Amino acid sequence: MANIPLSDQEAENLLTRLRSHDRLDPHSGLVPSVGKEPLRHMLADLEALLFPTCANRDQVTDGLLAVEKPLGQLMHLVHEATPHHCPKNDCTERRRAADIAHTFFKTLPSIQETAIGDMDAAYEGDPAAQNLQEIIATYPGFYAVLVYRLAHRLYGLGVQLLPRMMTELAHSDTGIDIHPGATIGSHFFIDHGTGVVIGETTEIGDNVTLYQGVTLGALNFPHDQQGRLIRGTKRHPTIEHDVVIYSEATILGGDTVIGHDSVIGGNVWLTDSVPPFSKVTTKSTIALRTRKEPVS
Repeated sequence: MANIPLSDQEAENLLTRLRSHDRLDPHSGLVPSVGKEPLRHMLADLEALLFPTCANRDQVTDGLLAVEKPLGQLMHLVHEATPHHCPKNDCTERRRAADIAHTFFKTLPSIQETAIGDMDAAYEGDPAAQNLQEIIATYPGFYAVLVYRLAHRLYGLGVQLLPRMMTELAHSDTGIDIHPGATIGSHFFIDHGTGVVIGETTEIGDNVTLYQGVTLGALNFPHDQQGRLIRGTKRHPTIEHDVVIYSEATILGGDTVIGHDSVIGGNVWLTDSVPPFSKVTTKSTIALRTRKEPVS
């Protein structure tokens, strides 16, 4: 080992200064200790459990171990991702983690059914898809949405940090950023996918298709009288059933509603609602703005 240009006392003083804040002290119990690799392994095992015919051979486990392994992983990760304020309550927190994991696993058949609907939507919506196995193995949109659906179910069970880590892992792998708090209906398809952003309070209906670069974001962030962000408000748009949104479209605002059976063209910027059966393109929005301009 190379010589460290610090004396023992200097190193100790540095550590003391860096850990002087309770919120950053690794021994305070307030900093969850979840590694990305264990989480990635659990996601792979869950994917193999849901789609065993399309998983890697070394990922498929027979018998009860196929359930017990990811169940044990989830119990451990939920516990590790929970801030432990008091070591005396560790047994209680472990029981809570076990209860959450068991409840989550009982819902896996419904998650699988919804994921199969997403897979069908991809196959029906993309003529380049040769078979269903190709979609599971290669489509980043399908994988990102699958991880979102798993994370969303945990999020609904009151787990905070772990679902965010799950969708951020998928984000790093696919370029698709979906907050686990978003609400997304069945038969959802993201084609290509790179650069898609779906915010926390977004609501998406059934049979919706997005293309790469679509942003469903917040128009602004309201603050209280002290200047602090107001959390828990509806900040992101609502997309009703049977909507197609083409690449690089940006739709912002919690009051913005895209009516059912609408088509939003590429590069469109929307902060206002549109009625059902609308077709919005850059030309139509430019024309709309021109009509609103005062006559000189």
